Amino acid sequence: MLKGKKIIIGVTGSIAAFKIPSLIRLFIKEEAEVQVILTPSAKDFITPLTVSALTSKPALIDGFSHFDGVWNSHVDIGNWGDLMLVAPASANTISKMASGHADNLLIATYLAAKCPVYFAPAMDLDMYKHPSTQKNIKTLIEYGNKLISPREGILASGLSGLGRMEEPEEILKIIISDFQKKKLLKNKKSLVTAGPTCEPLDPVRYIGNHSSGLMGIEIARELYEQGSDVTLVCGPLKYEVPQGIKRIDVLTAEQMYNECCKLFPESDIFVMAAAVADYKPLSPSNNKIKKNENKEFTITLIPTPDILDSLASTKTSNQFVAGFALETDNAIENAITKLDKKNLNLIILNSPGKDTGFGTITNKVTLITDKHKIKDIPLNTKRKIAGDIINEIISFFMNKNL
Repeated sequence: MLKGKKIIIGVTGSIAAFKIPSLIRLFIKEEAEVQVILTPSAKDFITPLTVSALTSKPALIDGFSHFDGVWNSHVDIGNWGDLMLVAPASANTISKMASGHADNLLIATYLAAKCPVYFAPAMDLDMYKHPSTQKNIKTLIEYGNKLISPREGILASGLSGLGRMEEPEEILKIIISDFQKKKLLKNKKSLVTAGPTCEPLDPVRYIGNHSSGLMGIEIARELYEQGSDVTLVCGPLKYEVPQGIKRIDVLTAEQMYNECCKLFPESDIFVMAAAVADYKPLSPSNNKIKKNENKEFTITLIPTPDILDSLASTKTSNQFVAGFALETDNAIENAITKLDKKNLNLIILNSPGKDTGFGTITNKVTLITDKHKIKDIPLNTKRKIAGDIINEIISFFMNKNL
């Protein structure tokens, strides 16, 4: 399935490097050509001889000297690959990738690479959860790199938690899946919403929420990569929107409603991933509201337009509409009620938690179809979950032969 594909594997100084020989063998078995780059500290965990024996290529370590009289050009290596995988990706290397600190051949090659780049973190749980590491991972995702999320389990420290590098077999499946994308949604028009809405109280204050917009962005990205013409209607976002996706910026729920009403009739797919404010102030002030120390401040709120309910009620049998639900009590039952009431094809039930929901790069959801088929998606990156959602959309159109 990977015949003729050129894969660069960047190995860093991590105990998880012991998994790399198995991963190399899996790639070779799929008839891929593999070139390994080791950081200097990676040699403490895996030998260049082992790598060379498996790949039939010398393990590259130093690009700033000669190896057997041949200069290792990071530019040539970066242009050679169809895909680059940094695995295991240590906290140190992730930091260097995010900052562009090119003090070794691996980082120099990463900066020169024109191919898709994947990275599979491996480190202790506290290092992985540290704000600096999470910020660096977020930065790499914004750059367009693809995170292969670590697993929970026993770590080298003896502690148990999130930080184990994904298993070689699963990494292989992810990469094969991406190579096999066949633009199954070509000629389809998609409308996606993302991010929060902001309902003004006065010129400087508003009612909003902490949505980053990442889930909607990843859904838009997956739709685009499957060949769809994608328009993203979004509130203020904390992540970049991939090139090729048409972006329409809005601020309020009413503005989002108006834009979606224009686009929905011509859309084959509508995914409502935005966190729209349910209420807005009845009478926003034209001037900044001054603080009054002696009096309470009362705001009268009125409902905002229910975008999903309004548009889904008019959908045709050839349109696919999906929405999100966040429930804490009787979650499945309440989600199914919303699914049926709003005439949806799919509802994505969010699970509130420490590593899910607003402000995280991971999520855990349950997909419920209009046939009440239920599928639990365990904790994973929002990008991976977006892929699962798009698979449901693809199945809908394939079943209808559209």
